[in-house]
Amino acid sequence: MSDLKPLSREAIPRALERAERYRLLNEPIQAESICQDVLRVEADNQQALVTLLLAITDQFDEGLADRVSDARQVLPRLRDEYERVYYAGIICERLARAQLKRGGPGSGFRAHEGLRDAMSLYEKAEAIRPLGNDDSVLRWNTCARILARNPRLAPGPEERVEPPLE
Repeated sequence: MSDLKPLSREAIPRALERAERYRLLNEPIQAESICQDVLRVEADNQQALVTLLLAITDQFDEGLADRVSDARQVLPRLRDEYERVYYAGIICERLARAQLKRGGPGSGFRAHEGLRDAMSLYEKAEAIRPLGNDDSVLRWNTCARILARNPRLAPGPEERVEPPLE
């Protein structure tokens, strides 16, 4: 592979606008690449980190399980506790929706669990949210509606443990 060309610091704002545009155009790989270029110049750029995380989660529908790990690796780099919790919820929610879309044996159980995990994280984020920021409430409501509209989403069967015989 050829050496990557560096992005100039002055180009970062425009590059981040482009990354967001590529996400909106459903081109998450392009958006991810731009964020990686920005982070090579400014490793702590919070906007680039959030956009990177979202671009990775945009790829969950493609069935790339390793992308979940990639998205979770971004979380500790977010400075704000609210954002770490909120985006952890986003990861769970988007993974659950991807599982629901893919279908297959057990997908309803896994999607239910993922949505419930997301809702729990959104509740934690809600408790520490900045004044006027109800994003976690909106996401929680979305998960609740998905669960209500999809009867095949149900908790998995309880794991039965037989007591030992004496």
